Amino acid sequence: MSWEKSLDEKQKRELLAEKMGGEDKLARQYARGKLDVRQRLIRMADPGSFREIGKLAGKGIYDDQGELVDAIPANFLFGKAEINRRPAVLGGDDFTVRGGAADAAIWRKAVMCEQMAHEYGIPLIRLIDGTGGGGSVKMLEDMGLTYVPYLPGWEHVVKNLDTVPVVSLALGSVAGLGAARVVASHYSVMVRGMSHMFTAGPAVVAAIGENHDKDALGGADIHGRNGTVDDVVDTEEEAFDRARRFLSYLPSFAGQMAERSDPTDRVLRREESLVTAVPEDRRAAYSMRRILEAVFDHKSVFEMGRRWGQSLITAFARLDGYPVAVLANDPSFMGGSVGADAARKMQRFIALAEQFRLPVVNLVDNPGFMIGLQAEKDATIRYGVDALTAIYKATVPWATVIIRKAYGVAGAAMSDHTKFQYRFAWPSGDWGSLPLEGGIEVAYKAELEAADDAAAHLEAIKARLDKVRSPYRTAEAFMVEDIIDPRDTRPLLCEFASLAQSKLAQSKLA
Repeated sequence: MSWEKSLDEKQKRELLAEKMGGEDKLARQYARGKLDVRQRLIRMADPGSFREIGKLAGKGIYDDQGELVDAIPANFLFGKAEINRRPAVLGGDDFTVRGGAADAAIWRKAVMCEQMAHEYGIPLIRLIDGTGGGGSVKMLEDMGLTYVPYLPGWEHVVKNLDTVPVVSLALGSVAGLGAARVVASHYSVMVRGMSHMFTAGPAVVAAIGENHDKDALGGADIHGRNGTVDDVVDTEEEAFDRARRFLSYLPSFAGQMAERSDPTDRVLRREESLVTAVPEDRRAAYSMRRILEAVFDHKSVFEMGRRWGQSLITAFARLDGYPVAVLANDPSFMGGSVGADAARKMQRFIALAEQFRLPVVNLVDNPGFMIGLQAEKDATIRYGVDALTAIYKATVPWATVIIRKAYGVAGAAMSDHTKFQYRFAWPSGDWGSLPLEGGIEVAYKAELEAADDAAAHLEAIKARLDKVRSPYRTAEAFMVEDIIDPRDTRPLLCEFASLAQSKLAQSKLA
């Protein structure tokens, strides 16, 4: 007996699945400048590595004799793939079938996609282009009832956040459940002009008297700046590339050590530009990003969340091939002061480093928490203390480089002071409980009022205090461990990254 006839039917069904929503709906997808879901899955995966699971799932249409004449495929596809030559799970919504709506999906496929990731300890990438999970009001009449909301498979979403790297790419207009799936990730990306994200879309929001188009209500620029998503890019291909790069720094599952890449840079490289990177004028800005590029492995810095919490830079990078998590104050934005958004960003990034056991390198130029009425309205101290708590609870190896300012409670949040301080300061280091500038006139008010020449006396006081504030006075008291030539920063941090591996290995054994 031959199974050829049965295999022919299998092939027929697969060809029907590959039609997706049909030529007209695919044409509309392409007209919007979007790839279809199968193109996305293939381009996201390493070449030739995607293997679809559940391709035959859908709704068959049969004639009077019970023979298959057509089929509407499921609007969610998933399978096993390789990303950067490592196993991963890919799942994608098909907008050409009922707008990718979850109510038209076969739930078991989406559930198994999530389940596969944490049970086998491999990263998950979601390519999200679905309108949500509630369906239409008309559908309720067809059903003849309403139902109490529930989220099948959400327990697996929660488990994945604890166990494996999760990436979500918003590749269309997503609302409700679709938006929740974007946010329930460790790294999320929107495509400018293509992606929109809402709790509820414009038509629903109009019912409460607000009228907005999709961009005004939930465009990429809104969510890139408020921290709902981590990054905004210009094309789908760029989104795929960002996902690959993000995953390249992380292990496949929490508890595993991240892989070292083949070193491509010299450990002992000393960049002359670092000597002049920080201006002598303490109030002048400079480029912290140029310092990062000079210190870490060549072209290894991968910044995340650049558009929100902008006074704080968060990035992955490599030191002699070892992946590390990088925190750095950005003096070109509000002087590097930590506001509520920057504190939230810091807390989330530290949690990511802790979960996937990445050593942290903190480059400090922190004049303190943001001050003023808006800072108080934003509950800055609340979020600042949350970030400080995350630092003190962190168990991964931690290195600190004080580039310039470190003032107040926020300045003290450079590391857990109760642990061994793997810390270096540049000669530009400037620290204390509060900046001297602005406080001298108050502290020396009576003395200045009694002086014959108050301006000259003020300059004399400043000259005396400049000697006291010398970082070498602090080093004399061993209140800072080392003041280094800025050109030695890279070699010393490479030493830290190497030693961190043994500390991570010991904690894994424990």
